[in-house]
Amino acid sequence: TWICGDPGLQFSTTLNDWHTCPNTGPINASNPCSEYVFLDNSACNLASLNLMKFLKENCQFDVEAFKNAVRILIMAQEIIVDNSSYPAPEIKKISHEYRTLGLGYANLGSLLMASGLPYDSDRARSMAAVITALMTGQAYLTSAELASRMGPFKGYEKNRIPIMRVIHKHREALSEIDSAMVPMDLLHAAMEAWDGAIFEGSRHGYRNAQVTLLAPTGTIAFMMDCDTTGVEPDFSLIKVKKLVGGGTLKIVNLTIPRALEKLGYEKEEIRDIFKHVEAKETIEGAPRFKEEHLPVFDCADRVAGGTRCIEALGHIKMCGAIQPFLSGAISKTINLPNEATVEEIKEAYIQGWQYGM
Repeated sequence: TWICGDPGLQFSTTLNDWHTCPNTGPINASNPCSEYVFLDNSACNLASLNLMKFLKENCQFDVEAFKNAVRILIMAQEIIVDNSSYPAPEIKKISHEYRTLGLGYANLGSLLMASGLPYDSDRARSMAAVITALMTGQAYLTSAELASRMGPFKGYEKNRIPIMRVIHKHREALSEIDSAMVPMDLLHAAMEAWDGAIFEGSRHGYRNAQVTLLAPTGTIAFMMDCDTTGVEPDFSLIKVKKLVGGGTLKIVNLTIPRALEKLGYEKEEIRDIFKHVEAKETIEGAPRFKEEHLPVFDCADRVAGGTRCIEALGHIKMCGAIQPFLSGAISKTINLPNEATVEEIKEAYIQGWQYGM
């Protein structure tokens, strides 16, 4: 596996080109969280949204509800900065002066599956990119609104020019999203959010030096009843967890029936296909299932009895699609089979660098 976004694995020049506060200091490889890239002695102030909660029954994304949720969470996280305890004085100082936040999301894999989109597809990457763009644009807009009342973060004036340059880089990246592959209301909302973030930020500055990133959400994803974590696809349609007190827990991806319904299957067909998945741990070979729909249910792992999985480049391309719309970085697993060669692993690193440029 390879964790994408770790500053130790990327060229410093590329990483620091998106740094909002370079006049204070560079981003170094000192933070153990691969998604959290900022000044030394920064603290992780994280929160995540369950994307499936914003998918309506007709598979339309609820833009207004998502914007409101982002706004509320950014305000809540901003309040937490001054009400948290920190393990060292240096961390407390940087946290109070730069007020970095880490809003992200979970269940992207389920959202794409429920929408009938293969994770490793241009349409899925475009959808993920525009959702991420809206989240960060709305987050910076909210941060600018907070600054209008409470003032910008203490290190803002020292870094005013670079932070505005980075904000404009985020906005310009929207032009790379193929408008034919995403809902227009979602794309327009992202554009409006970034335009508002630039306008309000130029007037008032920003309350927070960073606002978003994508954490693994390993534990909280389960607490939120997510079928997939963070930005990940599903690891496998059926997962087995070992319990601390002994025994195991079998977790079945409950997004499968909704995805099958989206693809046009009848109730009896869905029942038979789901029974097959429960028994075989793969949708391959399921009765009454169309082979053309296999990519929608591809997972990170190739289970016993199955032949398919998402290739390493599929993971890397997803990172490349969404990274331009995040303040921080991405905690993302690049899965390779046990028989992967040194050359294949080397190629994954090279492709990761190229898609991260």
